[in-house]
Amino acid sequence: MTDAQNIPENLRYTKDHEWVRLEGDTATVGITDHAQKALGEITYVELPPVGKVVKPSDELAAVESSKAASDVYAPIGGTVSETNGMLEEAPETINASPYEDGWICKLYEISAGDADSLMTAEKYRTLLEQEEA
Repeated sequence: MTDAQNIPENLRYTKDHEWVRLEGDTATVGITDHAQKALGEITYVELPPVGKVVKPSDELAAVESSKAASDVYAPIGGTVSETNGMLEEAPETINASPYEDGWICKLYEISAGDADSLMTAEKYRTLLEQEEA
């Protein structure tokens, strides 16, 4: 059984299990419910510096858990405009709320065309089903 029930339709996804919410010229980035479940209890998040410029697939942040450490890659190009400081005190917020309170950072000056290469919720569900097969 996939995590298909917790894949919001309004987001775009990467094969590395990051999500992006596009709102005008801003993109909010985080890791998916599937990714946080695979990592287990998240114990530390290394946030990117504000002002960092990234291209798609660049390392953006790092997430550590009781099981593993994992890099978070930029799903879209842009400049880090804000980070979720709550994660420094409560990294487990990603486990509890990966799509709302557990966002990692926001990008501005985004390359909107980059979103065209990201997966819709339907395609991401298919990817998870293939990974489980």
